[in-house]
Amino acid sequence: MTSEILLTTTVGSFGKPEYLQKARNQFARGKLSREELTTLERRATEEWIRRQEEIGLDILVDGEMYRGDMVAYFADLLEGYREGGLVRSYGNRYYHKPIIAGKIRRPNPMTVEWFEYAQSLTDKPVKGMLTGPYTMLDWSFNEAYKTRRDAALALAEVIRLEAEDLERAGAKYIQIDEPAIHARPEEIDIAIEAMGIVTRNLKAKTVSHICYGDFAAIYPQVLKLPVDQLDLAMSNYEYRWLELFDKDPFTKELAIGIVDVHEHELESVDEAAEGIRKGLRYVSAARLYPHPDCGLKTRTVEETVDKCRVVVEAARKVRAELKAKVPA
Repeated sequence: MTSEILLTTTVGSFGKPEYLQKARNQFARGKLSREELTTLERRATEEWIRRQEEIGLDILVDGEMYRGDMVAYFADLLEGYREGGLVRSYGNRYYHKPIIAGKIRRPNPMTVEWFEYAQSLTDKPVKGMLTGPYTMLDWSFNEAYKTRRDAALALAEVIRLEAEDLERAGAKYIQIDEPAIHARPEEIDIAIEAMGIVTRNLKAKTVSHICYGDFAAIYPQVLKLPVDQLDLAMSNYEYRWLELFDKDPFTKELAIGIVDVHEHELESVDEAAEGIRKGLRYVSAARLYPHPDCGLKTRTVEETVDKCRVVVEAARKVRAELKAKVPA
């Protein structure tokens, strides 16, 4: 047994430090230049890379210091979109729900430069992070394409270009998030078809994060999603989703959420380790990736660091247990 089992990671987003939040507000009011904001975003990105290294996470993320909403960020950079009205995302957070108003095109890479910068700061692998085509569709208004399937496949084509560029830039892991995939269970085949377009030429390990919603409504069909790994919120659901695997065996790698990102309370290492042990009933240690349930952008910097430390320590604890079981 080595540290190559139970590799730890996070879903992708971290909380923005206070100085960056202030800077983003100033930029929105025209009181800060794009260049000044980018300098601060790069500073915050480096800080999060250093924190992740110090914590001991195995697979890192750039923290998304340059992004706001996970759909609106990409919509702003794609041709064919225009800004829509304000809608509530969750809690008291609002965003301008984008409108697909014309043919979708990608004028330029959208995340590659940020990936390259983050990867240049560390020898550990950094994940490429994208929003999946079905979620881009479902969290937008479609006024340009005849059917939702047509729009999803058009989005898949431009996201495929971005994924391929990330791979060429050196990404060994590419995460294509689909948190909306269970919003309309009757459209699961559209999500699967669209993801197939995104991942068909990739040699990097592909991951799709699916979080809060009715996961049971799309299981086991979701196992047809053409990615190597499903990244699932489990702690928040008290690991009930694992019960689905008793009837229909889980067939992919599993990134398992073992701390709840929507709770301020910090889990103990023992509690998180027990979550890992639950996952080991269904996949091997080499195919299980412990992490927080979802993105950590709603937590403070201190809470994020503490929850990530619990994940790392829990993985170390269970690795030691597994090593002790191996005959000398």
